[in-house]
Amino acid sequence: MEWKGAKVVVVGLAKSGVAAASLLLQQGARVVGNDIRSAEQLDPDALALGARGATLVLGGHDPALFASATAIVVSPGVPNMPALQAAEAAGVPIVSEVELAASFLRGTLIGITGTNGKSTVTTLVGEMCRNSGRPTFVGGNLGTPLVFAVGTAAAAPGGYLVAELSSFQLERAGRLHMAAACLLNVTDDHLDRYASRAAYAEAKANIFRNQCERDAAVVPSGDPECEALARRGNGTLYRFGGEHGDVYIHGDALVDRQSGLSVPTARIGLAGKHNLDNACAASLLARQSGVDPVEIERALIAFRGLPHRTQHVRALDGVDYYDDSKGTNVGAAVAAIDGLSDRPGKIVLIAGGRDKGGAYEPLAARMRAHGRGAVLLGEAAPLIRAAFTAAGVAVDDAADMPTAVRAARRLALPGDAVLLSPACSSFDMFRSYAHRGEVFQDAVMDLDRVPR
Repeated sequence: MEWKGAKVVVVGLAKSGVAAASLLLQQGARVVGNDIRSAEQLDPDALALGARGATLVLGGHDPALFASATAIVVSPGVPNMPALQAAEAAGVPIVSEVELAASFLRGTLIGITGTNGKSTVTTLVGEMCRNSGRPTFVGGNLGTPLVFAVGTAAAAPGGYLVAELSSFQLERAGRLHMAAACLLNVTDDHLDRYASRAAYAEAKANIFRNQCERDAAVVPSGDPECEALARRGNGTLYRFGGEHGDVYIHGDALVDRQSGLSVPTARIGLAGKHNLDNACAASLLARQSGVDPVEIERALIAFRGLPHRTQHVRALDGVDYYDDSKGTNVGAAVAAIDGLSDRPGKIVLIAGGRDKGGAYEPLAARMRAHGRGAVLLGEAAPLIRAAFTAAGVAVDDAADMPTAVRAARRLALPGDAVLLSPACSSFDMFRSYAHRGEVFQDAVMDLDRVPR
């Protein structure tokens, strides 16, 4: 699309929206920044768009504004509201920030999506690509909008662009083309936004939609749902993990059948059994993108994981404390428990927050098998309690995180692990999952100073 002189409405003026508006201003577009929030509620960077030539329309979403646009760019957090649907029906093109960015990028675009594990895999693939010596950008849903890659060395031919992509970002990315795309898994999530699990999975499938035969479509081995989603495009299918993956765990080593790479699992820096699949996925994506096996191995050994992803905080009185605050859905919490299930003791789980519409029975089943008990907090506590009680899992309640940590300490026995993996979003009590994890870690470190 020719952006110069076009009237482009950017809907949602958080980080991604501001980045998209800035790029469009550079391209000579007539930018209208639209947000439901008032000027007093916006960040300074959003307000500064006005001084740079954008028109700000705040406090609501006027259908007439959308209908008058040449094109609309939608930020990830903006739902598919009636005003947008009406504009689209009238022929106004609607694109995501990710698709806007990708239209300016000429490097090798590698995309990772899935319900769980995508931040870890994205970061690890980025480390592998950096090891190659080629210019590398790592971002997307991970924290740095993909638009920020425009104009960098990574955006030129020969560069790598590694993007974590959420379902929200992929909803309106119908023309997005990925040289290598990975769907790690699909479990119930964001059912407070999507009408069904199928609608959620359909958004994820957009990562494959425009692939051709020379592109790599990477999915977990033995997962027919992910394979079916990958076949929405024409990419060549590759599989990770399981017994038959192109990259898989064989005995005590990560093995790449094609390249011959073999790395002892004891040398892989990521903690937890569930992260071995993540390591397989990252290795396969990097190999398919041209990274040398030597550089892949170097990253596998050096990378220690991300904060708030089954992060070991400390050991106290024979009990290990783990921060998995990024476990914001049931599938993630189940994976965290599975990753620690080979420990000698049991798990004391801290869970709860804002409910996202999924069922808690799978988590209750895991806790029945591997748990000693759970401490619940936040808005979703009654829903989780009902599932846990039905499964025979002991439950305690807490009004805040420090109280929850102290209650978990009382429940735990030597050899056990206390695991914060909430299975819910954080926004009922915290600014973000990172803030929740920081409060947890502070409370854990304070245990020496409070009575049992």
